[in-house]
Amino acid sequence: MTPPWLSVIGIGEDGVEGLSSLARQIIAQAETVFGGERHLRLAASVIRGATETWGSPFSDGIQRILEMRGKPVAVLASGDPFFFGVGSTLSRHLEPRELICVPAPSSIAWACARLGWAQQDVRVFSLCGRPLETLAPHLQPALRLVVLSADGDTPGMVCRFLANRGFGKSRVHVLERLGGPDECIRRFRAEDGTLPVADLNLIGIEIQANKDAQIIPLASGLDDDLFEHDGQITKREIRSITLSTLAPRTGEVLWDIGGGAGSVAIEWMLRHPSNRAIAIEQNSERAARISRNALTLGVPGLQVVEGRAPGALVSLDRPDAVFIGGGLTSEDIFMQARKALPVGGRLVANAVTLEGEAILAAQHAKYGGTLTRIGIERLDAVGRLHAFRPAMRVTQYGTTISGDSE
Repeated sequence: MTPPWLSVIGIGEDGVEGLSSLARQIIAQAETVFGGERHLRLAASVIRGATETWGSPFSDGIQRILEMRGKPVAVLASGDPFFFGVGSTLSRHLEPRELICVPAPSSIAWACARLGWAQQDVRVFSLCGRPLETLAPHLQPALRLVVLSADGDTPGMVCRFLANRGFGKSRVHVLERLGGPDECIRRFRAEDGTLPVADLNLIGIEIQANKDAQIIPLASGLDDDLFEHDGQITKREIRSITLSTLAPRTGEVLWDIGGGAGSVAIEWMLRHPSNRAIAIEQNSERAARISRNALTLGVPGLQVVEGRAPGALVSLDRPDAVFIGGGLTSEDIFMQARKALPVGGRLVANAVTLEGEAILAAQHAKYGGTLTRIGIERLDAVGRLHAFRPAMRVTQYGTTISGDSE
């Protein structure tokens, strides 16, 4: 069997001294060694071949490595290259037999060792190339969070974000240059801010919520007040049932047709970090509002398409599930949705008008599925007394695409 031509070597702040004999041998025998300037400097004493830095954009470096296929090439990376590292990026372009990896302890392992935290009990999150707002769903009381920083400004930004959302009492640990001679750890409350720190750092956070903290619950059916809306929103109780019927699974894509406030799409994405959603909304003000809600609730990756279905659906990524909300006026949307969904995909639609119910009934008669009428009553004042006031009843149609009758 042909040995791997590409080696990915993890290196820490202790440099060559922390490398195994195998890692040192691989680096010494490589014709070309790729890495960041810091990595190349740390390993300089054992490098015998040519060196190349990544440059910008990063993808150019990947392409350059692939052009050397078959020659002995080494790539230097921080810690464990397959933990938020370049290893997984490279492996997408290679067969497993082409690559060997020699990892070093990850920065997460170093951080947990310094803080005395059990690594399996912490949540790890990266802000490298991601908006700060994506941190919001992870702010849960008593959680221990380790955040990979983008640079020396990240700790200060995180502290301000925590304080603004009611988590100012959270204990923050900024760990710089872990494992090296210049290692430094700073500890303070988020509300106290932070001094300038080295670009190479990560953040340990012991989440502590104030009584007014903006906590995003883990359950489906978030309070309507968490969303900016003009009344065009799938209400909390209905939304909870709708998400249950849509049955999100890891890594799936949702079409939310008639997005309104984007509440269904946002909650779909909150179910798992790998979930994606596309909200289709014809009203420009509502489309902008959906984007703001997605940012506030920590899922800025929500794709918002301004347009009218079914025409706006033609060029979208194929969905695993489709939700049709808003006013139903024709069956054309269902035809396009069924055509796009794979076998096993879920289609859910809600209607409140008699005309909308007729469309759902026709879909049920032709394709099967389930029809459910949902009634919600809320306590309201009647003069000095109280009574339950019914909301408009919602008829929900749900089906799983079988492939037999679609």
